[in-house]
Amino acid sequence: MKKILITCLFCLGFNLNVQAEEMEMFALSDKCQEDVMNMIKCKVADGVSADDAIDSMKLRANFLNFKLVGHMPLSEQVAAMGGKSDRMEIFQFCDAMIAAQMVKHSMAFAGYLPCRISLVVDDKGQAWLITLNMDKTMGDASLPKELQSLGMKVRNNIYSIITAGAEGDL
Repeated sequence: MKKILITCLFCLGFNLNVQAEEMEMFALSDKCQEDVMNMIKCKVADGVSADDAIDSMKLRANFLNFKLVGHMPLSEQVAAMGGKSDRMEIFQFCDAMIAAQMVKHSMAFAGYLPCRISLVVDDKGQAWLITLNMDKTMGDASLPKELQSLGMKVRNNIYSIITAGAEGDL
């Protein structure tokens, strides 16, 4: 009940803040939930491997013309340094034109660039996808009307990409 109330209050506040161009908010998969530190965590569906989730995210990003600009296989780096780690990879996505406009508005946006989705496999072998809770971030951004629709586009693209990964939607 608390989660529903918080979501409703947030949506009301977010809808009041984002009124430039009416753009529908992409609905996250039901496999996703709010997590600590202003993050969204999505359980990768049963029967979907971590590699399939990654392929699904890459395909969705390509379809949305949202460029994969970086990949950091952190668990491989840990292994190269003699350590042990469950699988952990970070994927970075960006629309450079939107990024430039956001940073021109406020250099603080540079700290969020590029948008990241992390794949983490837990001790039980369950793959998870994690990204910034963009609803909370966008709600705090106080963007001018001309940038609100661009912020919503980025939010929708990242949420679409992480949902494709979580559901194995090739």
